[in-house]
Amino acid sequence: MAGNSKSVVLAALFANGAIAILKFLGFLLTQSPAMLAETYHSISDTGNQVFLLIGIKYGGQERDREHPFGYGKAQFFYSFLVSVFLFGIAGWESAKHGYEAVMHGETTAAEGSATIPVIAAEIPGVYVNYAVLLGAIVFETYALIKARAAMKAEIEEKGYSGYVEAFRKTSRTTLLTALTEDTIALAGLGLALAGIFLTRWTGNYIFDASAALLIGIMLMGFALALAWENKRLILGESLPSDEEQKLRAAIEETDGVASIVGLRTVYFGPEEVLVTADVAFDDGLNAGTIERRIDEMEARIKELNPDIGKIYVEPDGGQAA
Repeated sequence: MAGNSKSVVLAALFANGAIAILKFLGFLLTQSPAMLAETYHSISDTGNQVFLLIGIKYGGQERDREHPFGYGKAQFFYSFLVSVFLFGIAGWESAKHGYEAVMHGETTAAEGSATIPVIAAEIPGVYVNYAVLLGAIVFETYALIKARAAMKAEIEEKGYSGYVEAFRKTSRTTLLTALTEDTIALAGLGLALAGIFLTRWTGNYIFDASAALLIGIMLMGFALALAWENKRLILGESLPSDEEQKLRAAIEETDGVASIVGLRTVYFGPEEVLVTADVAFDDGLNAGTIERRIDEMEARIKELNPDIGKIYVEPDGGQAA
């Protein structure tokens, strides 16, 4: 699954890098606020893919003395950085430039005044924007298809009801971030294309400027949502309550178990869960029998959730909490 995430991120990286250059050229020709907003967006996305790749590589290191449970949480950290940069660079700068354009009427060649020489003809620069944005839509659609296919596989594997539940519960933050970025990238391209077209058609700069402002607001909103989802995993979130209930049932149904004194779960990386349980066994069971019951218990738990890598069961003589 890690390799799947990496291919999704690489596809987005190459697409965003090429698109960022083309968008900036379009902005230089037309001075369109929407094109500048989209340039910020693609530059940010390109840098973000680099962060995600670093997170995948760093998070895949083997555990050592200083990190006995591995480096899996590195992916959560770098995905959190992506949300911060998405908000700070792409969102804020796009919204700020769009707001200034709305308030002060900053527009020039977006209305079609700039031209570029093509053999014997003079073509308005705005058509360069159309070509760049339509080409970007093709590239981003390709990246989104790959990200959606990977997320659908995750949904089917985990039995999620849909994308909303997957967004709330998945620990594969790299895939989640790539899918979110690709989705808002297409939405941003649609806004930019509509804004530039309406400005060209009506001669009113407000459409282009408003598109830039809306793109920035949209980016900041998604960035906050991503930051929130990554925060929960960085802080050490447990499995969802319904998943924990299944684990409790598996433990309680094991022969010889009197009660569960304590049960804790925590994510230590994408699809890497640690489970600890304090279990009270029936009186009269010897050490060998308890050990066999614990082995049965651990096998049941791992069968229920393959993401669980480490299980620590402590026999306890106390009362259930």
